[in-house]
Amino acid sequence: MSEFTHFNDQGRAKMVDISAKETTVRTALAKSSVELTKEVYDKITNHEIGKGDVLSVAQVAGIMAAKQTANVIPMCHPIPIKGVDIDFDWKTDENKYVLLISATVKTKGSTGVEMEALTSASIAALTVYDMCKAVDKGMVIGPTYLVEKTGGNSGDFHREES
Repeated sequence: MSEFTHFNDQGRAKMVDISAKETTVRTALAKSSVELTKEVYDKITNHEIGKGDVLSVAQVAGIMAAKQTANVIPMCHPIPIKGVDIDFDWKTDENKYVLLISATVKTKGSTGVEMEALTSASIAALTVYDMCKAVDKGMVIGPTYLVEKTGGNSGDFHREES
């Protein structure tokens, strides 16, 4: 079991000891999306959703999620987040409407922020769903994935996007 960093010698879960790791600037960018109907798209863009400004609320929820990641992912270390930025963009063609969500998280510490970025993008997408489900429960969330990460012993990662 020793090749798995989150298992102890007995095969039980453990939090990895990062005390010897170097403190460096670390960033991560994750993306998610919400596929929705034209009706939901129109209501979001015209600020006609009864619960409020969907993108503003989703943005705040994503920021809050990044800061709370260690509380919901058992083996994540609580880390000092130095910055979170969430961007939204629309991809529309014919009858397909997709809200694209990008979450960038930054810290200066001894472990990365990939999980914080993924959690941030995921919660922003779930918040959009929650705020719009009265109009349409058929929205589809995802895919959610890491685009890039910088810093740390494992080096940088950059996904080739199509």
